[in-house]
Amino acid sequence: MMRNLKDLAHRIASGEETYRKNVQQMIQCLIRKLAALSQYEEVLAKISSTSTDRLTVIRTKPQSIQRDIITVCSDPYTLAQQLTHIELERLNYIGPEEFVQAFVQKDPLDNDKSCYSDRKKTRNLEAYVEWFNRLSYLVATEICMPVKKKHRARVIEHFIDVARECFNIGNFNSLMAIISGMNMSPVSRLKKTWAKVKTAKFDVLEHQMDPSSNFYNYRTALRGAAQRSLTAHSSREKIVIPFFSLLIKDIYFLNEGCANRLPNGHVNFEKFWELAKQVSEFMTWKQVECPFERDRKILQYLLTAPVFSEDSLYLASYESEGPENHIEKDRWKSLRSSLLGRV
Repeated sequence: MMRNLKDLAHRIASGEETYRKNVQQMIQCLIRKLAALSQYEEVLAKISSTSTDRLTVIRTKPQSIQRDIITVCSDPYTLAQQLTHIELERLNYIGPEEFVQAFVQKDPLDNDKSCYSDRKKTRNLEAYVEWFNRLSYLVATEICMPVKKKHRARVIEHFIDVARECFNIGNFNSLMAIISGMNMSPVSRLKKTWAKVKTAKFDVLEHQMDPSSNFYNYRTALRGAAQRSLTAHSSREKIVIPFFSLLIKDIYFLNEGCANRLPNGHVNFEKFWELAKQVSEFMTWKQVECPFERDRKILQYLLTAPVFSEDSLYLASYESEGPENHIEKDRWKSLRSSLLGRV
């Protein structure tokens, strides 16, 4: 592709001096972007290959897990800002073609012809979904880790404040990941811990992200943030980070639920117009530069701190607040045996 592009550019540039300069600048810009993309994908691969279950780390190097999220960053606003840094950086690398590659496996206008037989993997799109899952598990890990319920309650309240700051910033993806982490069964079953938490603020946030009526409350808040972004006077007001899994779901159902051609055989332009509108809006949001100062220490922790696997989370949860019924008792015994080698 690059060889073809350079050949084409050479032909265009052989005419006028002005064209030559413009084309050279465009190609240099493209090469810089592609180099940055390759570098980013290498970093993602490195992070992915070094991720370890927190329980393994505790057992092999207990001294290395002495920090928790409150020690690393006790200010909810700063933590929400650093989460926004990660979100915008990862969003920025997702190209519009990845949405097409994710859903359109056949020629969009001919159901018999495959047009993406050798598809490029949608790596950046997948990495962004993986980041959502990681953040949810990090939240659950940080809550289940402390031995004392007073400390666990403090961590929950800290994350509630972080989630509220994310909502105010317009970072709906981190907000939803935090809520998902707090709603995981190993966390939600900690009744004695939750009894010590002031949950009024959490109830408001859950109401905002309530999935009923096809996420009506969230969609209203998203429209408000999008409107604010259009009339923004600062980068801070331009930030709109959608709940990404829902955006993917919307695009998927729009693509699958509407025919590519009308009964008369004409192209269903309305469908493709709507798809283009959704992706174009996303493209505008992802180009916003993060106005907040980067804190390398916090970013490093958010991206690389070991998190519990699902089984380890349940074990930590049962160790914090014992099993309540026979099913939980049996699971606890099984987990202690398999994960800790204890009976």
